[in-house]
Amino acid sequence: MAVAPAPPGPGSLSSARPADALPAVAWGPLGAAVLALGVLLTAVSTRYGYHRDELYFRMLDPAWGYVDQPPLTPWLARTFADLFGDTLLVMRVPATLAHLAAIVVIALVARELGGRTGAQALAAWGYGTAAIPLAFGHTFLTASLDLVVWPAVLLCVIRAVLRDPRWWFAAGLVTGIAMYNKLLVAALVGAIVLGLLVAWPWRALRGPGTPGGVGASAGADGPRTAVRWPLATLWPWAGAGVALLVGLPNLVYQATNGWPQLAMGAALGENNAADVRAEMWLFQLLTLGPPLAVVWLVGLVWVWRRLPTLRFLVVAYPVLLAFTYAAGSQTYYATGLLSVLFAAGCVPVAAWARTTWRRAAVVAVVLVNAAACLVISLPLVPVEDLGDTAVADINASAQDAVGWPEYVRQIADVHAALPVHDRERAVVLTQNYGEAGAVDRFGPALGLPPVYSGHNELWEYGPPPGSATVALVVTEAPGAWSDRFTECTVQGQLDNGVGVDNEEQGASVLVCREPVGGWAALWPELRHLD
Repeated sequence: MAVAPAPPGPGSLSSARPADALPAVAWGPLGAAVLALGVLLTAVSTRYGYHRDELYFRMLDPAWGYVDQPPLTPWLARTFADLFGDTLLVMRVPATLAHLAAIVVIALVARELGGRTGAQALAAWGYGTAAIPLAFGHTFLTASLDLVVWPAVLLCVIRAVLRDPRWWFAAGLVTGIAMYNKLLVAALVGAIVLGLLVAWPWRALRGPGTPGGVGASAGADGPRTAVRWPLATLWPWAGAGVALLVGLPNLVYQATNGWPQLAMGAALGENNAADVRAEMWLFQLLTLGPPLAVVWLVGLVWVWRRLPTLRFLVVAYPVLLAFTYAAGSQTYYATGLLSVLFAAGCVPVAAWARTTWRRAAVVAVVLVNAAACLVISLPLVPVEDLGDTAVADINASAQDAVGWPEYVRQIADVHAALPVHDRERAVVLTQNYGEAGAVDRFGPALGLPPVYSGHNELWEYGPPPGSATVALVVTEAPGAWSDRFTECTVQGQLDNGVGVDNEEQGASVLVCREPVGGWAALWPELRHLD
């Protein structure tokens, strides 16, 4: 007698057909991950200190754009400071919220691909405790917002392809908003388009009633078509139109200001390309942590083999890697897509982990990965011990969050030692925006004069006034200033006191008098983008 096959168990591959009804959202483990990570990030948010980028953001006046970035991240930093107080705790709130939102989005991607409670829990806890998401969730950087908006764009695209083409409209809306954080989202859109051109199963466009076709949505008896094919094909164009419409003011700013983002990208590539191209391959394994690399690699293979309609995601990943290599600007550009591949991998991994021992093995992998990532990505090592550990070498963001109040006090000591008539005509001139931001944040309480810098957008704010004939110059190259002023002497050296070898450690503080030719002649020489 024939035996009927057993019904698929929870999380099994056969029950994870994206075109079928969606599993329920696993609010229990998802909410627990959000709560636990929110408490943790808030608890450590004031350890060490401001990151150099955070100090820079709070200096920038609200604008439609800057030479080095669109307006969203600086605007959020300034707005939160104005509303809730100019403190480090407040500065970190947007990063924490972005990280928590990203946890939800990644879990919803796993759900979208058929993942039930186990898959969603693995996605939420695995991603939430992973290396780069934690680092960017602790420190408020432009990349902090990228880690939620890029997966959000991909979630909308996946829903549009698998269930309802009207989600292309939502994808366009999120893309348009993302343009105010970074124009880099265009690289993601380009990778998606190229992936669709290369790997799209065109037979899915055969029309109404085709299982898995564009415009298909789920019913009790399987897929049914909610939107007829001719209309369905218009939605991607509608999404593109929405993206352009929402992002238009930012694009207008770029066009009317000579596309400064392109110049900035070229400058970053010139400075960083060698390191980025050498490190980006290992970075793919380190992004979420080496133990979890197995999950996103499984996801990459699983999507290609089991979800032909989503093969464009697999093609898009090497496209983004190629873009990262060619641009040479930063190593993390493929992180948003890699996180979505991780979410995909959570579905077959959760299906595999049907037995108690397999589940225990998966949990152990997540815990081991989390333990290492927490130490590396968050300020858990006491600051006085940081310089003696490998954490300072691995996590550049940790280095950049150490020593700012000490550095500013040392600059203030040099200023206080000046004769009264020199103090009255002095300004501070720094080599980068982090130092400028630190002086702007901590200097007024110590009696320091206004600060100026030729770095990125700060150069656009103009030179010191002509009456400022004395400059306290912070520099790593004191000899470069002797031809720029009639007199320059070294009067101090920066030391963070904990042995962390960041960019400022050991920098000189010069007292320089009388800029040669005046500030109008000197200022153009001080401009630099990096």
